[in-house]
Amino acid sequence: MATKEITIYTTNTCPYCVQAKNFLHEQRLPYKEVNVQEDYQAAQRLVEETGQMGVPQINVNGNWVFGFDPQAIMTFASRDI
Repeated sequence: MATKEITIYTTNTCPYCVQAKNFLHEQRLPYKEVNVQEDYQAAQRLVEETGQMGVPQINVNGNWVFGFDPQAIMTFASRDI
């Protein structure tokens, strides 16, 4: 299995973010979390890059997943990078 680069963008009050992080833990997929509620510059960069303001947004090996979508996460995580 290839090395995965996963970054999840979250806020403190997002229940779907918690679900997504729990899913990543269950799948044993390491990730970096960026809390856009606490990091305004990261929030700005995220909107500039994706055009989206909602969370969770998950970057899996350079592919964006908007919202908690386990199937999309696993599809992108299983690709070789």
